[in-house]
Amino acid sequence: MTDHARASTIDPAEAEHFGRLAADWWNPKGSSAMLHRLNPVRLQYLREAIDHHWDSDEHGFAPLGGKTALDVGCGAGLLAEPLARLGASVTGIDAAPENIGAAQAHAQAVGLDIDYIAGGIENVAGRRFDLVTSMEVIEHVADPAAFVAGLAGALADGGLMVLSTPNRTALSRIAMITLGEGTGAIPKGTHDWSRFLTPEELTALLKEAGLEVTDVRGLSFAPGRGFTLSADTKLDYLVTARAA
Repeated sequence: MTDHARASTIDPAEAEHFGRLAADWWNPKGSSAMLHRLNPVRLQYLREAIDHHWDSDEHGFAPLGGKTALDVGCGAGLLAEPLARLGASVTGIDAAPENIGAAQAHAQAVGLDIDYIAGGIENVAGRRFDLVTSMEVIEHVADPAAFVAGLAGALADGGLMVLSTPNRTALSRIAMITLGEGTGAIPKGTHDWSRFLTPEELTALLKEAGLEVTDVRGLSFAPGRGFTLSADTKLDYLVTARAA
């Protein structure tokens, strides 16, 4: 195991920040409203990636049937729950214990069996999953290279990884920090623009971890339309990778 894989990736200040939002996570009009608006397009991309990777029926209800999935930085389960409904045996992990508590309570209330763990990617060392997801998380970790190495180590042979993160551009600074946090649409202090990764930087980290990047797609936002998939990666983007 490399030093990167052993290193802790949790930034305690970031975990504390998101832990304070736990009780309001499932409120579509609350502090996590932006995540609720992001989730449908993320799921659209994920479903396309899943169907392509495993050559599954795009009209099927359980393309992840018989497969295991790990959602890293799962928050209160906004992505973990849909993955479970797609048929996966899901494990969700988050650095904030408060988020895990909210996730467990919500999953129980809706009748979903999801294994939630409080901690970082290090806490699933030795376990491997068919699908590994981590959405809007890498910009909050203490060591992005260690984090990606941990994600790669959790990916089973023949598995699929899907990540999303903001790009480090003038547009993302204006949209997410000046406007988003400035107007209260995003909780103040959520983002540190200097920690955003460009697609080239993230692709390099994935390749260093032994993965092959198979797709990079932009997430754009337009008033009236909301978030959409596009070729424009200047605001935010999604990346698909697999074992090289």
